[in-house]
Amino acid sequence: MYYDFYTGGAEDQCTLKENEEAFRRIIIQPRILRNVRCIDLSTTVLGYNISMPVMIAPTSLQKLANPEGEIATARAASACNTIMVLSTSSTYSLEEVAACCDAIRFFQLYVYKRRDISAKLVQRAENNGYKAIVLTVDSPRLGRREADVKNKLVVPPLKNLEGLLPTKFVSDEKGSGLAALASGTLDASFCWEDITWLKSITNLPILIKGVLTREDAIKALEVGVDGMIVSNHGGRQLDYSPATISVLEEVVDAVGGKVPVLVDGGIRRGTDIFKALALGAQAVLVGRAVVYGLAAKGEKGVNRVLEMLKEELELTMALSGCCSVKEISRSHVRTKHDQQLRSML
Repeated sequence: MYYDFYTGGAEDQCTLKENEEAFRRIIIQPRILRNVRCIDLSTTVLGYNISMPVMIAPTSLQKLANPEGEIATARAASACNTIMVLSTSSTYSLEEVAACCDAIRFFQLYVYKRRDISAKLVQRAENNGYKAIVLTVDSPRLGRREADVKNKLVVPPLKNLEGLLPTKFVSDEKGSGLAALASGTLDASFCWEDITWLKSITNLPILIKGVLTREDAIKALEVGVDGMIVSNHGGRQLDYSPATISVLEEVVDAVGGKVPVLVDGGIRRGTDIFKALALGAQAVLVGRAVVYGLAAKGEKGVNRVLEMLKEELELTMALSGCCSVKEISRSHVRTKHDQQLRSML
């Protein structure tokens, strides 16, 4: 049941598969005879220095993978000097995660029908040293994740919502426990105008997670967000939505450098990270890979996953002639669209 929860996507899982396949259609164009003796992978996100352009995506219910759950993941993030985004639907409270180590932490937020609950979560995050709010904007309803429906997924208590909402939801014949939780609590009326409300209750920067089009990127700039994450929720919401890497450049071009653009979805290798950076992402977020490491070996497993990605990215940069992430440019990759244009010339 829990393995299916982590690995599965929505409906036919087309978007889930395409997230990975789209990376494979991008070709790396290396530069030769460059001095690559020293490689610097460090970068900044919202002014925070991190050792590599890889962050930990918000992934819910991590105790299902390992009893140490989000605590182990946060400690691994701290050890690797990168940023962890903690899910609202975590199995340790945001206070417990904040107390366990000195990792740089962002807090992922869902907006509930009772806005006071969302406001309390934001205030708790700010009071406990979280550095940004990551607002998930692609989930007015939960996507149909058929494996969870079949398994009648049982949701453990959500620590951040204790005392605020019922923390146990039972599945019915139509869906999983998670679907029951979402349909009963999430605010499907939340829209662009409500970003103003969110900005009014916090001094933290706000990133929106779930941007997939040029039009929404422009709208996000108009309402004053501080960053965007190109994301399709790991292929778990709207099936047949585009692979994130395939629309990354469209969003980056629309933003025009005004705010940072990050991307998640389908990132499995250092070469994937390199391709995302070449197409304009400031950093990537990884979710499933981290959970698999957590399930295998707890904190050490997450640490090893991050180390593997770092090692692979460093090698890719060296073989492509790049000494720092700033040197990775659009000219280092060729997309399917580029190839079609070349064939027309």
